[in-house]
Amino acid sequence: MTPTLRSYAILPLLAAAVTLTSCRQPLPPAAAVPVVPVATVGLATLSNDLSVTAEFRPYQAVDVMSKVAGYVRNINVDIGDQVRSGQVLATLEVPEMQSDVSRAKAGVAAAEANVATAQTAIDRAQAQTNIAALSYQRIQAVAMKDKGLVPRQEVDVAQSRQLEAAAQLASAQSTLQAAQQSGLQAQQEYARTQQMFEYTIIRAPFAGVITKRYANTGAMIQAGTASQSQAMPVVTLAQDSPLRLILPVPVTDVALIRDGQMADVVVASLHRTLHGTVTRSADAISTSTRTMDTEIDVPNVDGSLIPGMYAEVHLHLAARPDVLSVPLDAIDGLGTSVEQAYVVRDGIVHLVTVTTGLQTPSRIEVLSGLRAGDEVIVGRHTGLFDGEKVQPQPAGYEANHT
Repeated sequence: MTPTLRSYAILPLLAAAVTLTSCRQPLPPAAAVPVVPVATVGLATLSNDLSVTAEFRPYQAVDVMSKVAGYVRNINVDIGDQVRSGQVLATLEVPEMQSDVSRAKAGVAAAEANVATAQTAIDRAQAQTNIAALSYQRIQAVAMKDKGLVPRQEVDVAQSRQLEAAAQLASAQSTLQAAQQSGLQAQQEYARTQQMFEYTIIRAPFAGVITKRYANTGAMIQAGTASQSQAMPVVTLAQDSPLRLILPVPVTDVALIRDGQMADVVVASLHRTLHGTVTRSADAISTSTRTMDTEIDVPNVDGSLIPGMYAEVHLHLAARPDVLSVPLDAIDGLGTSVEQAYVVRDGIVHLVTVTTGLQTPSRIEVLSGLRAGDEVIVGRHTGLFDGEKVQPQPAGYEANHT
């Protein structure tokens, strides 16, 4: 075989070898399907609690002042004493007030005597008036019956005596009214001096504990009026049952505050958990702290709680039993006008608009847009788009009580 013919014979073999070699090369790989973490929409009981540290304060506290100036004759209480409402705390010595009371009492007696004298004068004037009227009537009757028998002058004299007696009666009545008015003023003055003398006995305005004592026996106490800037209290009284807790509620939770809400009060120093209720709130937000003062009354029957102690307050703001919920990171645009979730159905991503409700630190209530059993993508949603094919993988979230 000639070289040329040999070459033509080899060419088909080379072509077949090239064809077989090209068939054995691998095909280019298909596009990889992304794996996404998902959580299942399910029922859960959600509750929104607020934890705030607060300080116990007395329900009410006051510096007990004296209404009048005087020297302390005796003081009956000291720091730490429990007192009842109306209990005598101290007694002042004010001798001039006793004189004022005696003087006012004598004034009442004098006024009563004047009233009695005026009443006697009225009785006498009334009797004279009656006699004068009777005499005038008799003379007038005789003069009318037998004309000329009684001179006209006698009739006129009798009439003038009647008028004079009536005037004296009216004057006596006016004197009695003046005496009665003076008597009323004397009684009022006596009551005033007695009341001022009562102020020398300083009493507790409410039940509580003495937290400070300023005065001792013999000390000079000034009257506790606005013009007496140097006035010194006798004691400080604080009501310690119940106690107040004032919570600075953040502006984000103000709308959820209601009177009567329950709160757990944890007193770490006593290893106790107490229960209280929201009793009142400021209904105004502080511009400096953006919080609203909210008060909780805590019973302190045994006196174990001391004003100034700190407590951790867990305030139960809202609760939703058995509601649809998802993890917080399943919702895009949370808190905006457009909230969305990425739902995986049959391996395809669907972008769904949702409406949310109560939010807790880990989960959020779903009011519309999702149904129980839906798988929603959690975590970052960057790069995902509606209609994309994905491979869902459980992320370990469960609908639980949060």
